[in-house]
Amino acid sequence: MLRFELLRTEGQARRGRLTLNHGVVETPIFMPVGTYGTVKGVLPRSLHDMGAQIILGNTFHLWMRPGLDVMQSFGGLHGFEQWNKPILTDSGGFQVWSLGAMRKITEQGVHFASPVNGDKLFMSPEVSMQIQTTLNSDIVMQLDECTPYWQGDKGSGHITTEAEARVSMELSQRWARRSQAEFARLENPNALFGIVQGGMFEHLRQESLEALVEMDFPGYAVGGVSVGEPKDEMNRIMAHTPHRLPAHKPRYLMGVGTPEDLINGVANGVDMFDCVMPTRNARNGTIFTRYGDLKLRNARHKADHQPLDPSCTCYACAGTAGISWEQGGPDHGWQGFSRAYLHHLDRCGEMLGPMLATIHNLHYYLNLMREVREALDAGAFAAFTARFHAERARGV
Repeated sequence: MLRFELLRTEGQARRGRLTLNHGVVETPIFMPVGTYGTVKGVLPRSLHDMGAQIILGNTFHLWMRPGLDVMQSFGGLHGFEQWNKPILTDSGGFQVWSLGAMRKITEQGVHFASPVNGDKLFMSPEVSMQIQTTLNSDIVMQLDECTPYWQGDKGSGHITTEAEARVSMELSQRWARRSQAEFARLENPNALFGIVQGGMFEHLRQESLEALVEMDFPGYAVGGVSVGEPKDEMNRIMAHTPHRLPAHKPRYLMGVGTPEDLINGVANGVDMFDCVMPTRNARNGTIFTRYGDLKLRNARHKADHQPLDPSCTCYACAGTAGISWEQGGPDHGWQGFSRAYLHHLDRCGEMLGPMLATIHNLHYYLNLMREVREALDAGAFAAFTARFHAERARGV
């Protein structure tokens, strides 16, 4: 089941509401990535507390481990990871593409060696739909070929040509039809999204878009961006494609990106985003804040008493202020962790460091999308965008 309501627009920016089998999602929304059935370093309760409405699972990796027999015994991914809100699963296409020399793409599908144990495996549109049906994800993605920006190694290869991008796009288009047919055969009660491809060529994007719209998917994604192309190339495709998708259906920009990318995406008509950036960067000591990015490993933070972001209300920054402690503690709570403390944890390799950094980064992304929704509700998205860029440029 999928129902999408377009509640308000400002320019091409959209405020919507997406109803799925496991709940309602207010859009625009950022979706934390849970590759192996968990968002790294974050308790599910923390995800609820910070306002996560929908998370991702990874079809390829969950197929490898723990496998479909285990997943089926739990009734799907929701029961396995104890998450009662919506889940989106990718098709596995990006992971298969990233295997490089370990895989061979044919019309039928992709032959590859398992990165876990070396077994010879085969992924096709039909297999991807069967796996995702077992996972019981609320949003299922068609199997596509992720068109790379570079063919071969960056040093010795070449930028994907128009002819190469067309071959890839047309293969994804045929796989979309097969994905749709298998999804229907399986009587999957959830929603299947088509994925627009076409590389960095607007006319190919338009061809892909028109073919997918004719297939009448419940929702659409823009894929094949943030795959090594320069930022201006990505922005060109973002400016071209999302707003041309059907207005009455949800639009998803896959694998993007920085806070600035999210705001730019909303301005170009995108409803849904996902990216590993907030969690991966947290583990590497990069903190996203309202006032720019903070490099936690810099020596200047060694004795800094400030929180990561003084304006932030996440557990890492604000602690339990206002919550009474048990067993005779102070009734005013405490005010969160200092930059000095997180710098120390990072330098010592303590696991609490990336956990707190991840909580903050995800809270920042989710809160940013909440502020975007509030701005759209108030008809003030343009003013919000100007303030966002000014604050981010101020620096921490």
